[in-house]
Amino acid sequence: MTCASCANRIERKLNRLDGVTATVNYATEKAQVRAPGVDTALLIATVEAAGYTAELPVADRTPVPDGLRRRLIISASLAVPVVLLSMIPSLQFPGWQWVTLALTTPVVVWGAWPFHRAAALNLRHGAATMDTLVSVGVLAAYLWSLYGVTFGGSVGMGAGTHLYFEVAAAVTVFILGGRYIETRAKKQSGAALAALLELGAKNATLLRNGVEVGVPAASLVPGDVIIVRPGEKIAADGLVVDGSSAVDQSMLTGESVPVEVTVGDRVVGATVNASGVLTVEVTRVGADTELARLGRLVEAAQGGKAEAQRLADRISAIFVPVVIGLALVAFVGWLLFDGSLEAAFTAGVATLIIACPCALGLATPTALLVGTGRGSQLGIIIRGPEVLEQTRVVDTIVLDKTGTVTSGRMSVAAVHPSPGVSERELLIAAAAVERGSEHPVGRAIVAHTAASVAVVSGFRAHPGHGVEATVDGSIVRAGRPEWVGIEAVDSAATIVAVSRDGLPLGSIEVRDTLKPTSAQAVTAFRALGLRPVLLSGDNDGATSAVAAEVGIAEFHAAVTPQGKLELIQGLQAAGHVVAMVGDGVNDAAALAAADLGIAMGGGTDAAIAASDITVVSGDLLVVADAVRLSRRTLGVIRGNLFWAFAYNVAAIPLAMLGLLGPLVAGAAMALSSVFVVTNSLRLRRFR
Repeated sequence: MTCASCANRIERKLNRLDGVTATVNYATEKAQVRAPGVDTALLIATVEAAGYTAELPVADRTPVPDGLRRRLIISASLAVPVVLLSMIPSLQFPGWQWVTLALTTPVVVWGAWPFHRAAALNLRHGAATMDTLVSVGVLAAYLWSLYGVTFGGSVGMGAGTHLYFEVAAAVTVFILGGRYIETRAKKQSGAALAALLELGAKNATLLRNGVEVGVPAASLVPGDVIIVRPGEKIAADGLVVDGSSAVDQSMLTGESVPVEVTVGDRVVGATVNASGVLTVEVTRVGADTELARLGRLVEAAQGGKAEAQRLADRISAIFVPVVIGLALVAFVGWLLFDGSLEAAFTAGVATLIIACPCALGLATPTALLVGTGRGSQLGIIIRGPEVLEQTRVVDTIVLDKTGTVTSGRMSVAAVHPSPGVSERELLIAAAAVERGSEHPVGRAIVAHTAASVAVVSGFRAHPGHGVEATVDGSIVRAGRPEWVGIEAVDSAATIVAVSRDGLPLGSIEVRDTLKPTSAQAVTAFRALGLRPVLLSGDNDGATSAVAAEVGIAEFHAAVTPQGKLELIQGLQAAGHVVAMVGDGVNDAAALAAADLGIAMGGGTDAAIAASDITVVSGDLLVVADAVRLSRRTLGVIRGNLFWAFAYNVAAIPLAMLGLLGPLVAGAAMALSSVFVVTNSLRLRRFR
């Protein structure tokens, strides 16, 4: 594809097929096609029938063609003396016109060949694109000048007639240069995604029958066991089966602080083992890995179109025929009212050359490429351009408590031993009986307490009440105060009461720990104009305590999954545009119903699948960054579209009125596309 009109043409052809929905992206040179039951060969044949080529994607490839660079350098070398001879009278010598003709001919024929070829190909299919405008404009300037040099005197053009060899040569160079810069910039735009996809480990150390064997990472299968030493990348997603270490996950989450992992913890491929030796059982490889999934999400987002871009596409589809018509109007108008063939020709050619739908076609995809690419570096995965449009109008953000505002990991907050019982005695008894429990509260007590040599037997769990076991010959119970027979302490935390042989040992407060940045994130939400609302399935005391800690006035406790959905729908019915942030299966319905669903990356697949934005790190502060990045990207898209429209609205009348020469028109047209792309590249500096 050479311009936005090409993308529109291919998109229309594909969408005419039964059961096919296609979106063609000029910036990425890719088509996203939904075609259940349709043969891929038919899709490729349809593209080829439109005059283009297509293949299934194998990797991100946006090279700067060596041929384009060579064509630009040679054409520029020939065009410079043409421009100097044409523009500086003191350099002109007898017969200089023939020299400029000789220098311009290879530029017009060979240098501009990509434009001529594309124009001819599209003409064969009854279509016109930006290449048509360039080809017609360059050929018109060249043929006018050729005729003037060879036959000027015989047709009354006269010796003083202006020749346009410099226009034909310079416009070709300007547009080749613009396309070269555009291609390089597009490559930079997609660099973040390319870098993401290249992050995976290339090799792995496989543990086979107790022997370590070096193998390519691509050869791993689920069930393999690999050894990961300090400084090495983890070759695939898996579970730690031996060892403990700190893992640097910055390439996925954007967080610089390594995460501690030990036996039973999940690790993600392409992250870096920072300290100890890990033995990892591979669970997912290849296209099933977290890295590959994130890459697909980013690429899908980059291929989408915002509503504003769809309007630009509709305009681009009719733009070229309209411009050709306006060029003819300018030509005829000058002939009728001025009588000068030269003035009429100048206005017509300038009108053809100044008009460029490419800036319109590049406005959205380049900003999306850079914005979503930068997001992937920060651990923010945006599903598509429609998500950007939603962030602009959201006014309320609903936060699930557990796993979103809090870490979702329980810890001991306070210990209240009974009179005559030491804190250590209470903890050891509680940890001994809870050691057989899988409940998060029990695990928190065990993790908090130093190991003991107590003899434990007869463990029994009483669902909804607590656990009991024989510890060193005594019956120890731990659970709800009313079940154990101990008066509860007034607290917003979960209370675990402990007794031994029916005598109270005391109680332990266990609570979910607040994430370090949650309060800061709530402040950031308010600065973005968002009203924070906290909801939780937890009790009123625990929920109100967390709300007070982070500074949220409105909260809802003891909310069921259905209740979360109804709360979102109630806010929407009241006229609010709602964002929902959650991480669990019980949040999936609310995330899907919200105007903007944001999933925490450490959450469940169901939550992530139902969301519009995924924050890989699980840091609530990054949610605010995601909203800022989305709004910034949308702002760049709107700015690009404004300038692309404004350029054409202002420039075409000026060209028709003869106020812009073809040379200036060619430079301006090339610069309009370059401006749009470089403006988008500013998003790479987002912090």
